[in-house]
Amino acid sequence: MSVVVLAEHTGGKFKKAAFEAVHYGHLTAQSLGGNCIAVVVGNSDDARQLGVYGASKVVKVPYEGPFDSRIYAHALGAVASQNSAHTIVVNHSSTGKSLCGRLSVQWDAGSLSQVNSVPVTNEAGISVKKPVFSGKAVATFKIEGPRRVLSLMGNAIAPQEVSSPCPVEESAIELPDSQVSVVETKTVDGVVPLPEAELVVSAGRGMKGPENWGIIEELATTIGATTACSRPVADTGWRPHHEHVGQTGVAIRPNLYIAAGISGAIQHLAGVNSSKCIVVINKDPEAPFFKVADYGVCADLFDVVPRLTEAFRKFKSQ
Repeated sequence: MSVVVLAEHTGGKFKKAAFEAVHYGHLTAQSLGGNCIAVVVGNSDDARQLGVYGASKVVKVPYEGPFDSRIYAHALGAVASQNSAHTIVVNHSSTGKSLCGRLSVQWDAGSLSQVNSVPVTNEAGISVKKPVFSGKAVATFKIEGPRRVLSLMGNAIAPQEVSSPCPVEESAIELPDSQVSVVETKTVDGVVPLPEAELVVSAGRGMKGPENWGIIEELATTIGATTACSRPVADTGWRPHHEHVGQTGVAIRPNLYIAAGISGAIQHLAGVNSSKCIVVINKDPEAPFFKVADYGVCADLFDVVPRLTEAFRKFKSQ
């Protein structure tokens, strides 16, 4: 019995999310029994390194086409069946979201998305705890039956180096023809994707206009953070939509979330309230965000943010 994990990569390079998923698979295998097998679809750089985070072996599935959930699900299901797996783990990314339901039906398994804890066995199957009601409560979900598919929230499990590089096997699985045709690809280079970011600096309508965004980018650059924004800012075109965090945007779990000029409506809080530390800068003392903030500064952001940036610079120069 084993746990099969999809190790996502971009352009052949693994990001932190892949190591998180593999280490989570390793912990799940320890909890439920068996070993962790990482699956890499397509060409990747040094897949052996996945063994450092707990994979006992890597199964490489040759594929050169665009992402197609039908092909990826077929590959994962085949590897799972060949290795008598009881659990398949994917990241809760756009890739993982498109795979979870398809795998569940194809593999005749229960599924649970956005998990952030290691499952434990019970009399009928497994139990997993995860946040519900936009992070206001924690619920225990039970999946009955011998098979399950889990999608892991970003930054939920810190990847730990627990072993050494492992062997890589090339699979002979026959894949169906892809039905996906890519017309154009637009990517954002040079920044840590929001779901993987440990430091995030975000701003809202309190910025008054896109021409003022330089102070937010300067703070983010100083501390090595990724920038984000509230929905109204993205909807009005001040910032690109991939920076929108909240219930209808990207849900994040950074170690530090700095919010400047954001009131903290419930829809925004739903996407950020799992952050480990929230710092709010707002001149409105009645802003709802202050109720959930770990630290709050009730002052004009145009005064506070540049001073905060300068303080970080001095601290880093010491």
